Amino acid sequence: MKKLLLIFITFLITGFVAWDYLALPVSRDWSPTEVALIHSLSLSALPPLLADSSNSVSDNEQAVELGHQLFFDTRMSGSGKVSCATCHQPDLMFTDGIALAVGNGIGTRNTPSLAGISYSPWFYWDGRKDSQWAQALAPIEAGHEHNFSRVQVAQLIANDSSYKTQYETLFGALADVNGVPSSATPLGTPDQQTQWSSLTTESQTDISRLFSNVGKVLAAYQRQLMPGASRFDAYAQSLAADTDAGSHPSSVLNGTEIAGLRLFIDKGQCVSCHNGPLFTNHEFHNTGILSVAGQLPSMGRYDGIRTAQQDPFNCLGEFSDASSAQCSELRFARTANDLVGAHKTPTLRNASLTAPYMHGGQIASLRGVLQHYNLAPVSMLSHNEAKPLGLRTVELRQLEAFLLTLTAPLATPAKWLQAL
Repeated sequence: MKKLLLIFITFLITGFVAWDYLALPVSRDWSPTEVALIHSLSLSALPPLLADSSNSVSDNEQAVELGHQLFFDTRMSGSGKVSCATCHQPDLMFTDGIALAVGNGIGTRNTPSLAGISYSPWFYWDGRKDSQWAQALAPIEAGHEHNFSRVQVAQLIANDSSYKTQYETLFGALADVNGVPSSATPLGTPDQQTQWSSLTTESQTDISRLFSNVGKVLAAYQRQLMPGASRFDAYAQSLAADTDAGSHPSSVLNGTEIAGLRLFIDKGQCVSCHNGPLFTNHEFHNTGILSVAGQLPSMGRYDGIRTAQQDPFNCLGEFSDASSAQCSELRFARTANDLVGAHKTPTLRNASLTAPYMHGGQIASLRGVLQHYNLAPVSMLSHNEAKPLGLRTVELRQLEAFLLTLTAPLATPAKWLQAL
């Protein structure tokens, strides 16, 4: 009897392991609806990048050149050792490969990729900035990042003959910043704020306008950073070209990757948030991610939108080039309580190169991210929008295999990927 029981238990365990780890046959055929959905995820469906109405030089080639130089310039930091490229490294898809960004000190958030981010209407994990140029300004004056001041930025431009010439070609004559305390800023220490308050309103405005213009040329440069077509895009193109609604097997992706794609758009529910050619809806969701070690749980978008609304560099501010009518994203942004703990949906393109993941780099691997969503734990704040998926181990591996097909070099000329 004991022998039979042991055999029965062994049979059950073997069956469970087989069910969890063995792949089931997956059809390579797609319905017309599925082919259309897959096409919507490909870069061939990505529309041209619209001009930023709040940035009059967003597509100006001279602005791109100046922004490129400033992006890699370590002089734009208190230590003389930190540039934008310190955290946004071209070789890592403009991320840094560590959990929390490190500039002048250790930051509080994971560095997101800049590739394709110009398509987003919101910036930072909590969307506290409503334009790329406004976002570019914040790290410069942050003590743990560049640890610089807007006055120092103005003085750097004024005292570098090349920068000064390029700036004045774009924006006109520089304001006189001689004699202005270099550390003056409305942010920072009480002494720095006192120095800023001692300036005339006209001087404050002139310096802040120059500062905003530096953000605008940095944004113009970053608009050149775009993801390139991957194996997934080649597969999507082959399906779209197939006259038999995707029934012809393609050699571009293997069976495991195709199974992962099917899970991505169906059972895995990934496409609910990671949709469109950049695999993001650019929205904010609470998915139950644990807070960063040593930090209180982040309020996320709930606080982020309120910060954006009060930002002097927002779309409605005096330094924006947009009219009020062109600021609909900001004017009609949601502020509801369900945004508590919600963070921005990141792109999945080149995700294999941008570990660790989530807003605080809490998860080290793609497999870990998939396991998190498979379990969908209770959120520490508000509620977790994700629901447990109940995917088998083999299905998680298939999903991961599909995500790896989104890896590709940037579609950006090499000259923009390095300092001059």
